[in-house]
Amino acid sequence: MRVYIYLQNGVFLEANSFGAEGTVVGEIVFNTSMTGYQEVMSDPSYAGQFVTFTMPEIGVVGTNEQDMQSSSAHAKGMIVRKYQKRYSNFRAEASLEEFLLKYNVMGICDIDTRYLTKTIRNEGAMMMIASTSISDKEELKKILENSPRIEDINYIEEVSTKKAYKHESSTYSDREFKFDTPPTPQANIVVIDFGVKRNILNGLVGAGMGVEVIPNNFSADDLIERYNSKSIDGVFLSNGPGDPLVLKKEQEQIKKLIDAKVPMFGICLGHQLLSISHGYETYKLKFGHHGGNHPVKNIKNGFVEITSQNHNYNVSDNIVEIAEVTHINLFDNTIEGLRYKDSPIFSVQHHPEANPGPKESDYVFNEFLSLIKR
Repeated sequence: MRVYIYLQNGVFLEANSFGAEGTVVGEIVFNTSMTGYQEVMSDPSYAGQFVTFTMPEIGVVGTNEQDMQSSSAHAKGMIVRKYQKRYSNFRAEASLEEFLLKYNVMGICDIDTRYLTKTIRNEGAMMMIASTSISDKEELKKILENSPRIEDINYIEEVSTKKAYKHESSTYSDREFKFDTPPTPQANIVVIDFGVKRNILNGLVGAGMGVEVIPNNFSADDLIERYNSKSIDGVFLSNGPGDPLVLKKEQEQIKKLIDAKVPMFGICLGHQLLSISHGYETYKLKFGHHGGNHPVKNIKNGFVEITSQNHNYNVSDNIVEIAEVTHINLFDNTIEGLRYKDSPIFSVQHHPEANPGPKESDYVFNEFLSLIKR
């Protein structure tokens, strides 16, 4: 089926579609990962976005339940150069199109993804509309102009869990193709779910922590009471979608945890929220960091780690007034890691859990356990 696309900069395009039909509005970004399209589409951090894949052939390994990073697909849609209907992988359970239809997500194919990537790189991430039913450019433009921007929507309310639960699955073995047996917990933590990926939870369990996941509308007073009574040993702030400056209620609760000296660790959105809650606001990058090949330098040992990334926002350089920079991005020298000077708190912007991408940074889960023990 034909699909008609209108970009915020006025560009009008036609392509073919697969997956769900309809009319969809979202922010367009590009992702440079060579593998892991299912993990990307099921990552709650992509809520509200169309993901343009720079890898030209998509669909060849199908999809399976084990690779899901959440209970659903959260991206608005995926844009690929060529969709391969025929998949070949011994772990596959369904095709990519069946996956998209199951979760009502649009797929766009037979389009010049190099052109789209260059457009985003040169002009920045922008809003777009895609429709299988509306072909008139002016009508699409009008709908887009009257639709809220991604900065105006609190997607955390959509992707966060509605009730607390225990997570007991550990890391996945790429050699044995099964999940490892969880180690005996050496500490108990609470994960605040802003859109957490399953592999982050697996990494925490695999490092030796008992994990309880709670909704984003948490009470800091309850957590402080539980920490003081030693029923929990620390708090983890998860990744998630959208603009962190929108999350005013969450910031107020995190400030209380900071004042109470509760040990905390944050990844991606959690990293940004810790900065804002300390009084240092974030800013939006031109086109964000999305992919599995970003070089990050560990300041402490000088090693360069190839990392997985997915974020449009970044902490400001003036955070060095209260925190030590532990990691920097070698693409653009933006801050990738912080350790706060007067608090038992640290955070990273990149995704040490990968899926997709390399796992060279997964040692930070062990660092969180070490922090808690200290």
